[in-house]
Amino acid sequence: MTLIERSFRERIILVGVLSWPRDLRDIEESLDELESLVNTAGADVVHRIIQTKSAIDPATYIGTGKAEELHMLCEHFDVDTVVFDEDLTPAQHRNLEKILGRTAIDRTAVILDIFAQNARTEEGRAQVELAILRYRLPRLRGQGLSLSKQAGGIGTRGPGETKLETDRRQITRHITRLEKQLKELEANRSIQRKSRAKSSIRSVALVGYTNAGKSTLLNALTHSDVLVQDRLFSTLDPRTKRLKLPGGEQITCSDTVGFVKKLPHQLVESFHSTLEEVRRADLLLHVVDAGAKDPEDQMHSVRHVLHEIEADSVDELLVFNKADLNPEQASVLHDRYEDSVVVSAEKGNNIDSLLTNLARHLRAEDVYLELSIPYDKASILDLLHKVGEIVQRRDESESVEIKARVKKRFASEFSPFVLNMQREENTP
Repeated sequence: MTLIERSFRERIILVGVLSWPRDLRDIEESLDELESLVNTAGADVVHRIIQTKSAIDPATYIGTGKAEELHMLCEHFDVDTVVFDEDLTPAQHRNLEKILGRTAIDRTAVILDIFAQNARTEEGRAQVELAILRYRLPRLRGQGLSLSKQAGGIGTRGPGETKLETDRRQITRHITRLEKQLKELEANRSIQRKSRAKSSIRSVALVGYTNAGKSTLLNALTHSDVLVQDRLFSTLDPRTKRLKLPGGEQITCSDTVGFVKKLPHQLVESFHSTLEEVRRADLLLHVVDAGAKDPEDQMHSVRHVLHEIEADSVDELLVFNKADLNPEQASVLHDRYEDSVVVSAEKGNNIDSLLTNLARHLRAEDVYLELSIPYDKASILDLLHKVGEIVQRRDESESVEIKARVKKRFASEFSPFVLNMQREENTP
């Protein structure tokens, strides 16, 4: 399912378009990131061009004249593939390949290719394959003539068009099979989530821009040995570890796929079940590379994806990682975002402070209940042990008098037995 040939290092030209409201710096930074993506995919960028246009050309993206100029550059640099920074429509894709005489792909194709390389689990591979097939299906349209060497006769289909229809049907059937497979895997994951929801174990999800150091931070927090690589999207399949907070409380901590600017819509759709872990988390640790060129722009991109997957309502703790690479910038960011933590996960700096803040954030939504539970309501006591922590217990003649700490979302379960309720900060 790869989109980039890796039997050798392809030679690549990058193409961006400067049009309002984007400025030159924005385009250059986007192309810098695209070059990193291409390198991660296993190819080499030998040249880049930026075309200034008032509007995107619907036929060739950059205009016919610029496309002809690009063709000459491809010949000069002996280029195998041209990569465009924005999504190409199927028509633009076909027209450009005809003019350029070589493969033309877009940013989405490169990201899909990297995901295809990094998927390891059954679910991860199925999700990536589904995203690739959804990307490819509309791009088959209109390729019948290029697949056919001779006409099939008046009123009949040429052999190329017949192959096109066959390919389309095969892809559609395969998409249906993958969707069914992922629904079955999601059903199993949903059972696991319901089991965790009934327990008192809280969940934290690490989110952030790709290569921000989430896996390294997971290792530092949980003393585990999750594979860490200095490359984009090295973590694709989620990994969950147990974490002990100051005070002894056990929680789960999950590493998730890194986000990036213009994350392909196909991936967001295909990774629905995986990203559900982010939506269901009690807290998000938003990991930011404090040494990045523009960390706040990366933060904006992450929050855009969180909004897209409807996870922007989950409480967030900002963690500025890699502070050792740019201490001055890390300090500025920490001052700007007061409720944040600055760490160096690789060196283990300030991890204790992060754990303290993590515990504080999780407990901020707790409530303390004073309960009077009749002895014939033993099921309520069982529920309390599952979703809360008993701080004090006193057995009376007809009931059990209890003070307990409970997650706020479970408080309503005990409302018939509540004598008093208060937030943690008001509790002696």
